[in-house]
Amino acid sequence: MSIQYNKEHPLPTPPMIWENMGFWEGTKEHRLVFQRCKECGTWVHPPRPACPKCRSFEKEWAPSGGKGTVYSWATYSESPHPAFVAPYSVVLVEMDEGVRLISNLIDTKPEGISIGMPVEVVFDDIADDLTLPKFRKVG
Repeated sequence: MSIQYNKEHPLPTPPMIWENMGFWEGTKEHRLVFQRCKECGTWVHPPRPACPKCRSFEKEWAPSGGKGTVYSWATYSESPHPAFVAPYSVVLVEMDEGVRLISNLIDTKPEGISIGMPVEVVFDDIADDLTLPKFRKVG
């Protein structure tokens, strides 16, 4: 199952501000990157000004291996927004780096999703100016 979009309604777009531009620039290039603290090495997501562990403002955009496991999930049988065609599944993925990312799981029916299921990132160019990281089951 892949998420379908209703082309009669504009898609809601995520806010793109200076704190998260590295993330969105990476996805546009089909690379998944997260902030990492230069002081203590903590991976940080969502992006923020200071490291949540040591409070350092020194961070860098570091590449993710793109692999993780499903931490939680939900399937929408009715869409909360007219641009999205239900049913579709939303997953909370715990990345191997330790951060969590909310996204969609593609090519898997809801009954095939399970907590702990290994997944890997794929990229969906949904508009000229927006690429979303999504996930598919590994194996």
